[in-house]
Amino acid sequence: EGWCPAQGSQPTTSDETVVAGGTVVLRCKVEDPDDSSLQWSNPAQQTLYFGEKRALRDNRIQLVRSTPNELAISIGNVVLADEGEYTCSIFTMPVRTAKALVTVLGIPQNPQIFGYELPIRETEMAQLTCRSSGSKPAAELRWKKGNKELQGRCWLQEDSNGKTFTVTSRVEFTVTKEDNDVEVTCTVDHESLQNSERSTSQKLQVYFKPTATIEPDPPYPREAPPPSPSGSRPLLPQEFLWTKEGSDVPLHPNTNRVLTLPFLNKSDSGTYICMATSTMGRVVVRYNLDINGKGWAPERVWSACLTSAGPVNTSVSLSLSLPRTATWIDASPMSSSSGTYHAVIGGVVAVIVFLLLSLLIVLAHYLIRHKGTYLTHEAKGSDDAPDADTAIINAEGGQASGDDKKEYFI
Repeated sequence: EGWCPAQGSQPTTSDETVVAGGTVVLRCKVEDPDDSSLQWSNPAQQTLYFGEKRALRDNRIQLVRSTPNELAISIGNVVLADEGEYTCSIFTMPVRTAKALVTVLGIPQNPQIFGYELPIRETEMAQLTCRSSGSKPAAELRWKKGNKELQGRCWLQEDSNGKTFTVTSRVEFTVTKEDNDVEVTCTVDHESLQNSERSTSQKLQVYFKPTATIEPDPPYPREAPPPSPSGSRPLLPQEFLWTKEGSDVPLHPNTNRVLTLPFLNKSDSGTYICMATSTMGRVVVRYNLDINGKGWAPERVWSACLTSAGPVNTSVSLSLSLPRTATWIDASPMSSSSGTYHAVIGGVVAVIVFLLLSLLIVLAHYLIRHKGTYLTHEAKGSDDAPDADTAIINAEGGQASGDDKKEYFI
C-alpha cells in the first residue's frame, strides 16, 4: 500500500498584474503545512524567501507575512524583466508547488501629433499622425475633431527592448472654414492608465476666402473712432477697388478700405462697388446710396468695405467717425456751412496780404527819395585844390584869396 498525502496540503496562489514601476504582492497559502516550510522562487528558479529567511539579495523584495500556513512577499519598483511565472513550494513528501503568473504592463508615453503645418487653406486635405511608444500590450489611439469621432489608420512597431510597442495612427480629412480654431485630439487608451487617459491636441488654423459688406458710417457722431482689430491675419484683403456703377473709372483713392464722398450732391447717388482681393480670392459687394428727399445727412459720407477672413473670423471694424456738424438737405444740391467758413477765412487772409504789400511799397519809395551822397570835407574842395590841405580850406570856405581865377581864350 502506497503513501497518501494529507488533504489540504496543496499550496494555492493567484496570478497578478502590475504596472511597471509599481509593487506586486505574491501570496502562497496552505491548509495543512504538516510542519513544512513554504518557499517562493522567481522565473529563473532562484529562491527568494524560504520561510522568513531571505535567500536573494534584492532590496526590492520584502517579506510581508510568514506563518506555517502562509508566505507573502512583495516586489517593488517592478520592471518589465520581472514578468513571468513565480513558484510557491511546500517541502512535504512529495514536494507540492503552485504557479503565479506576474504580468507587467508597459505604460504608453504621452502621444504626439506630427505632420500638421500652419496654416492650412480651406478645401485642402489635412493629414495628422499620432504616435505613442512604450505600451505593453499595444495601446489604442482614438481621434476626435471637436466633438466628432474620426476614424484613423493604425499600425504597430515593436520597440528595441522586444517587450513594448510603438503605436501610430493617421487621419485625413478635407478642411472647411468651420474647422478654423477647432481642436483635433489624439487620445491613448490603455489598461495601465487605470481609467485615466493621456491625450494631446492640435488647434486647426484655416485660411478661407474673405467675405465683405459695405456699410455707411454710423448715423450719429462719435467722440472717437473704435479701436482697430487686433491680431489681424495676413489673408485679409490687401487691395480694395472702388467703382461706381455705370463708370469704368476707379474712384480715388481706389486702394483704401474706406471711400470718402465729400460735399454730397444728388449726382453722388448711385450704386457703389467694392472689390476686395486677397491671396485666397476676390469678393465683390455693392451698396446703393440715395441722398434724394429730405432727411438728416452728414456733410461727408464714409463707406467702408467690411471684410472677414480666416484663420480668425474677425470683422474689420469701421475706422472713421462722423464729423460733429451736419446739415439738412433736400432734393437740391447740398449747401455746406464749412464752405462759407472757408470763404470768410480766405477773404481775411487776402486783405492782410494786400495791406502788407502796400506797406512794403510805401517804405521802399520813402527810402529811395531820402537817399543822399555823403562826402568828406576833403572831397568837397578837391576840384580846384592842388593839394589836400588846400582842398580842406576850400571846402570850409577859408580860401586865402577871394579873387576867382579867370581864364581868357583868344
